[in-house]
Amino acid sequence: MAHEHTGAGALICIPTYNEAENLPLIVPAVLAAVPEAHVLVADDDSPDGTGRLADALAADDPRVHVLHRRGKEGLGKAYLAAFAWALAREYRFVFELDADFSHDPGYLPGFLGLLDGGPADVVVGSRRVPGGGVRDWDALRRFVSWGGSMYARTILGVPVRDLTGGYNGFRREVLEGIGLDEVTSTGYCFQIELKYRALKRGFRVVERPIVFPDRTRGESKMSGAIFMEAVTQVWRLRSL
Repeated sequence: MAHEHTGAGALICIPTYNEAENLPLIVPAVLAAVPEAHVLVADDDSPDGTGRLADALAADDPRVHVLHRRGKEGLGKAYLAAFAWALAREYRFVFELDADFSHDPGYLPGFLGLLDGGPADVVVGSRRVPGGGVRDWDALRRFVSWGGSMYARTILGVPVRDLTGGYNGFRREVLEGIGLDEVTSTGYCFQIELKYRALKRGFRVVERPIVFPDRTRGESKMSGAIFMEAVTQVWRLRSL
């Protein structure tokens, strides 16, 4: 595959809340895909013991790190804390990755190649470009996801097709330059805001196709409140 990369200087951030079934599987899968990368598990004090499992993984492998957070504050807050942790260290590339295997770690080497000397400052794992798609989703979830991206694209007037997607990689310079301390979105809209801020500041956002399956273990964190936040927050983003 063209534009593949070993993973040196990369940090893969995995936010967790009650992912005890998935974490012991996803971390080895990530490290198998990009052996030179590091993994940061940002756990929101999961009642099911995910944080303890993360500590055990970190004790066994120096490439694994754990950020323990106090209680469930939402995906956006977890990622902002993980980004701050990464920027305090020497990582050149920072990725967002779900713990539930809906984001296939096998895409990581290709994504890293696009960031390291390639055409991208931000790489978006996209379900909405040719070759991308979803698998095992019901009709309602397909409609909400498609509608959310179309709604945001239309209001914000941007070319990125999968604005709501959560499988993204960033060059360090992007996270340093987009005003992370000003990001206020927490749920569904957090991913939209990151991409919009990057585009507004002239960074190169490149979409690459992914197939996104539904999770097979654990429970989805999506809710009606998270979706409604996105509906209202998108209008606020226009003023950035």
